[in-house]
Amino acid sequence: MATGLRDEMAAIAQRGLFQTQEAMLETGKKSNSLFIGIPKEISYQECRIALTPLSVALLVNNGHKVVLEAGAGDGANFSDKDYSEQGAQISFNKKDVWAADIIVKIAPPTLEEISMMHKGQTLISALQIGTLKAEVLKGLLQKKINALCFENIRDEGNVLTVVRAMSEIVGATSIFIAAEYLSSAFGGKGLMLGGFTGVPPTEIVILGAGTVGEYAARTALSLGAEVKVFDSSIFKLRRLQNNLGSRVFTSVMQPIVLGKAITTCDVVIGAIRSEHGRSPCVVMEETVARMKPHSVVVDVSIDQGGCFETSEVTDHKEPTFVKHDVIHYCVPNIASRVPRTASYALTNIFAPILVDIGDMGGLMNMVWSKPGIREGLYCYQGHLTNKDLATMYNLPYKDLELLVLSNQ
Repeated sequence: MATGLRDEMAAIAQRGLFQTQEAMLETGKKSNSLFIGIPKEISYQECRIALTPLSVALLVNNGHKVVLEAGAGDGANFSDKDYSEQGAQISFNKKDVWAADIIVKIAPPTLEEISMMHKGQTLISALQIGTLKAEVLKGLLQKKINALCFENIRDEGNVLTVVRAMSEIVGATSIFIAAEYLSSAFGGKGLMLGGFTGVPPTEIVILGAGTVGEYAARTALSLGAEVKVFDSSIFKLRRLQNNLGSRVFTSVMQPIVLGKAITTCDVVIGAIRSEHGRSPCVVMEETVARMKPHSVVVDVSIDQGGCFETSEVTDHKEPTFVKHDVIHYCVPNIASRVPRTASYALTNIFAPILVDIGDMGGLMNMVWSKPGIREGLYCYQGHLTNKDLATMYNLPYKDLELLVLSNQ
């Protein structure tokens, strides 16, 4: 009964949004023309960019204006010339970029960046709830920013589309990282990751059977490595088997079996994620101490605290440290190691969203037409519309459907 009433309210709200009304969010040459700003990322070692030059060309050809801060694409090896040739305006003044009606970026805005924003602006960026500060959230609410976090955006198949794309990249990249540090050039034992005729294959243990674990296993198997995957969920292990299309060693988190596999392998990939809070620490220091000398640990879960007791956060400049004669790679933002590839994956998601905003006459019209996008909206006209955030920071929560209905 409650579900039916909620659906009916949502339908009424959507119909109201499509009625003739004042344009609130975007201004430009015509009613559906957008003014989009792409600022340069200032977050530490963030090299990705939300839109590539060809996506900018798509937006410009659809009648939209795109302003890019000079040097914004440098980290992903896209020059200002690449963007200007596709119709983007290049600005050396940050304020010109932040004056746009829609800001598209990777990292969440800082307080300094929020100070340059204007009332009623639309922001598409990451939220990074694990490191989000209450002051940032309150700053967005105070300026009545309509904020969309891309981690929560779902596609037509109800998949977290950005999270999935980045996880695929991180999973594959983690194996290439392990291959580097197994070589003697990086202090490893001098092994080639994989195997060929007459030589025993490299043994790799993967903790976690989610998207990262699946793509790590897929890449390792393609190189000829021997792979063992552990997860506490039988469902995830079965799904991984089916997706890989081949039989691979899988096991639940049995301490004896897990400990034996880790102490005899060459590489361990930690890819266990937590829905809320810190990732579980499943490998204790004594287990790491019993690993083979010059083995490699890649803790992909380090952004949630890590799943190895010995893990410590590192960065791209000094990505590794050695503990108990085991090489540890614990960089939180692995996708920025391949920023051009990651940027292509992101732009495939963001460009269609921006085109839809223009074609449908505004952010809210698009949001109500696409429930998967709606889940990413956490701030709307000065109200917090994400219940988890409201609970976490003890702030007032407003139901989005009721909020829109009350504004009709």
